[in-house]
Amino acid sequence: MPIIRSEDAPTFQLPGLDVLGLASPSRGAKQTSVWRVQLAPQSPGVPHSVDREEIFVALTGRAIAELGGESIEVNAGDALIVPAGQRFALSNPGPEPFDALALAPVGVRAHLDGQEPFAPPWTE
Repeated sequence: MPIIRSEDAPTFQLPGLDVLGLASPSRGAKQTSVWRVQLAPQSPGVPHSVDREEIFVALTGRAIAELGGESIEVNAGDALIVPAGQRFALSNPGPEPFDALALAPVGVRAHLDGQEPFAPPWTE
């Protein structure tokens, strides 16, 4: 049975965002990629979309999702389902970090304004 230990998983850092790559094709997954995200306090969201459904399961803290023109509060224990092709952003306006697990099908591609679609490195 494959297991990816958190201490062995690759980490990716962007401004205000740390990502821990858990399950992905390069780590043995065939159908689903899973990663852990931590949004630093006072981090703005980055508007983007993905071409496959993406699900966030909030573990700690609070975030705000901008999705379909609506602002949605996401709290620990909540699950946020982002439909394929829907533009969204996830921000953390609060004083504490926001942690969540994120899941998407293998092969998911993200699209940022003004850029070509790409596979986020933690999903490969």
